[in-house]
Amino acid sequence: QVRLVESGGRLVQAGTSLRLSCAASGRTFSSYAVGWFRQAPGTEREFVAGIIWSGGSTRYAESREGRFTISRDKSENVVYLQMNSLKSEDTAVYYCAGRVGSGSQYVARFPVEYPDWGQGTQVTVSS
Repeated sequence: QVRLVESGGRLVQAGTSLRLSCAASGRTFSSYAVGWFRQAPGTEREFVAGIIWSGGSTRYAESREGRFTISRDKSENVVYLQMNSLKSEDTAVYYCAGRVGSGSQYVARFPVEYPDWGQGTQVTVSS
């Protein structure tokens, strides 16, 4: 059974940086895609970025490309989300999600396409 555990969320000032981690366990991740999503109160869960575990190809939500960077450490089974120049509107619970697949098409933008989810980590950006 796949287990995804997010960490790194906290209260930060606007304009600063934060790196979130998603530790994965429970299976072989050679054919796996991981996505980061976020959900602010009263809003739908939205796609932030995703990565293919084996080849490392990435995909970003258009509004986040440039400030956010997704990466993975295959040796540690961890996927990171580096967030720079944080804004108050980045405040949300951030989730990592996973699904089996090795092609870039598996970095899906819709939460329903991911069967595996972590519990989330809260990021609060104060202005």
